[in-house]
Amino acid sequence: MPLLDACRKAGLVLLTVTLIGTAGAEDIKEGAEETKEKEPQYESGSILIPAASEQEPKRQEFSAHLADRYLTNGALAWSRSEGCISCHTNGSYLTVRGALTSRLGPPPVEVRSFFVEQVRKLTGTSGLKSDVTGTSTAYIALGLAEWDVHVTKSLSPETDQALRLMFSAQLENGSWFNQTCWPPLESSEFQVTTVAALAVATAPGWLAELDDDGLQEQVDKLKEYLQQTDPLNDYGRISLLWAATRIPDLLTDVQKQAFIDMTWSHQRADGGWSIRTFAKPEDWGEGNRAERLRAEPEFDNPPSDGHMTGLAVLILRDAGMAVVDPRIQAAVNWLKTNQRESGRWWTRSLNNDSYHFITFSSTGYALLALAKCDAL
Repeated sequence: MPLLDACRKAGLVLLTVTLIGTAGAEDIKEGAEETKEKEPQYESGSILIPAASEQEPKRQEFSAHLADRYLTNGALAWSRSEGCISCHTNGSYLTVRGALTSRLGPPPVEVRSFFVEQVRKLTGTSGLKSDVTGTSTAYIALGLAEWDVHVTKSLSPETDQALRLMFSAQLENGSWFNQTCWPPLESSEFQVTTVAALAVATAPGWLAELDDDGLQEQVDKLKEYLQQTDPLNDYGRISLLWAATRIPDLLTDVQKQAFIDMTWSHQRADGGWSIRTFAKPEDWGEGNRAERLRAEPEFDNPPSDGHMTGLAVLILRDAGMAVVDPRIQAAVNWLKTNQRESGRWWTRSLNNDSYHFITFSSTGYALLALAKCDAL
């Protein structure tokens, strides 16, 4: 499959590049027999990660090492084989992995170098306001900002450049272009704008020291868009809550509490959360997945999943919920007992039953959630 088609198939074409440098990565070949029936989820050189499956057995004991290995090898394999940044894999990787540096060590420099190369390639190009590369600029900026705050502890020139690139892609209404057909991360312009807000707030010292009037106006426009636009669904609301944990004046105290209460209302009896309860099928993006979602056998009682459980816990912790809260502890127990043998957490894709790339963000969110609960 041509490189461009491969990225489009996954849902986000961002940029074809020449990969710079290489880095060592442990092989993940367990369960490779599955590839006879389904293509690997990720594959590049010595890295082979079997297809994600609901039938994959659960681990008897939680392993942070296996989860981290899955995430790192998946991000490296995607960057090397596809040559683009996708929100569902390497974009999600730096969104969460930097914050795990103190516990698991820093992410590979190769991943950061790949992001920096994207900034260089995209700077000065046209079409950022009408193409999915506009989405990529937000994930690039957030990933580099997370690296700065957690790895080097200071703002880098590359992150400053990435943020300026991101704002060059901002639309007139204050948002960023996003596809609407690959939920949840590609569901709406609102969704990617919450990512841009996280990037602005995360880059150490960038916003506080901003002396560019034009950029400040764009930051204000970003905030106004999020404050004045009603999210399409509860997934949009919890994403906005996440951004508000880093930009305090984005929500009022009343709004913040309402979003926290909304999140708790979705918790399942087993302590987890299900992404499928956070929007009606018609409210995911442009609604093009509604018929498929309604046909799922567990539609009326969807199971808890790694993506939503991890995301809910990490946001609730960032919003000030105590780790000793029994509801948080129930969620920690769910995460600890639902990791799969490969290190992943299972979440069925909202889009199709091919690659289930959402298991990648599931694993990143779950691992970061456990770290925020001192449960690694």
